[in-house]
Amino acid sequence: MKPVNIAVLVSGHGRGSNLQAIIDATRDGRVEGRVALVIGTRDGAPAMDRARSNGIPAAEVAPKAFSSDTEYAARIVNLLHEYNADLVCLAGYMRILPSKVIDAYRWRVMNIHPGLIPLFCGKGMYGEHVHQAAIDYGVKVSGCTVHFVDEHYDSGPIILQKVVSVEEGDTAGDLAARVLAEEHKAYPEAIQLFAEGRLKVDGRIVHILPKP
Repeated sequence: MKPVNIAVLVSGHGRGSNLQAIIDATRDGRVEGRVALVIGTRDGAPAMDRARSNGIPAAEVAPKAFSSDTEYAARIVNLLHEYNADLVCLAGYMRILPSKVIDAYRWRVMNIHPGLIPLFCGKGMYGEHVHQAAIDYGVKVSGCTVHFVDEHYDSGPIILQKVVSVEEGDTAGDLAARVLAEEHKAYPEAIQLFAEGRLKVDGRIVHILPKP
């Protein structure tokens, strides 16, 4: 089993904490691989700065700089090929990934969502919006979901989920902090399962195969 080359896609405003969790996991041995490239929609974004401070190439690919989604997607795919990416991880990437990218990396693109899909997900459901919706609905548990990416928001097959309690009197910020701690465990865990060749997609079901 060769180490997996990971490319991470980020948007302009994320802090990059999931990116850092992935980097840390590759360096402490929890993930057999390395982050080979970070692609961001805006140079100077916190996640881009975080990549460079960790010695990782960071490429700005701003959607508005292209005349079409097709050209935007082609640039991303070219970079992924240039850096020999085996797996693409979205970490605070706030757009629908173009279908050309998904087709080129089918079942090799992951995302993490700060809720238990299919609850509180879809367009407009990100960050503290998710946590406030969970609190307002009155659920007793929430958590995070790592899933494969398809052509729609938060709708791809689920790889794994982590659960936290929703406590009496929680604010969205309180719940966000508790869920984020689980995100930082779940994403590296899912990536390592991929690196070990243990994820098999069958329709909507992701089977986690036993270790050889």
